[in-house]
Amino acid sequence: MIRLNPEKLHLSKWTAVKPARKEKHFIVTALVRDDREVVVACLIEAVHGRRQREIDWRELKDPEKWLQGWA
Repeated sequence: MIRLNPEKLHLSKWTAVKPARKEKHFIVTALVRDDREVVVACLIEAVHGRRQREIDWRELKDPEKWLQGWA
């Protein structure tokens, strides 16, 4: 598992290991915070289809799901 600082995820680039709907490359477009300003999730946007979805930022640490950068 890779180490990530959730505060530095904004605008980072990711590659899905198992792409769905031909969407492989993603950018973190926003961070979702709780009432204590702790990052709890992030909004990722597919580069190709511009579809957005919210995921738990900790999922990005799993190398079986995500690779950092655009591979």
